[in-house]
Amino acid sequence: MPKPGQPVRGSKTGRPIMALLDLLGRRWALRILWELRNTSLSFRQLQAHCDSMSPSVLNQRLAELRETGIVAHDQHSGYCLTPQGRGLIAALAPLADWARRWAKTEASRKTDR
Repeated sequence: MPKPGQPVRGSKTGRPIMALLDLLGRRWALRILWELRNTSLSFRQLQAHCDSMSPSVLNQRLAELRETGIVAHDQHSGYCLTPQGRGLIAALAPLADWARRWAKTEASRKTDR
């Protein structure tokens, strides 16, 4: 489980940004956060929103995201982003904007050929 201050993939120092990138780079982690960005979802709903990923992988990712304080679970409403998780989504918003601009650039490059 990546944590700041501990060695992670790509960093022996465990710099916080490297720990975060290791966490977010794990299979399905970003997708889970994306699906929870606007609403709480039960395990089954989240699994369906994530193209029916395997329950074992979903369980593992949710455990990691809960341990980091990014995702929480409530018996009644299901899984949701914590304030820290919502802050992370807000921090990723400029990347989403950049990705949309990049997609437009790529699309126009294809039509120019």
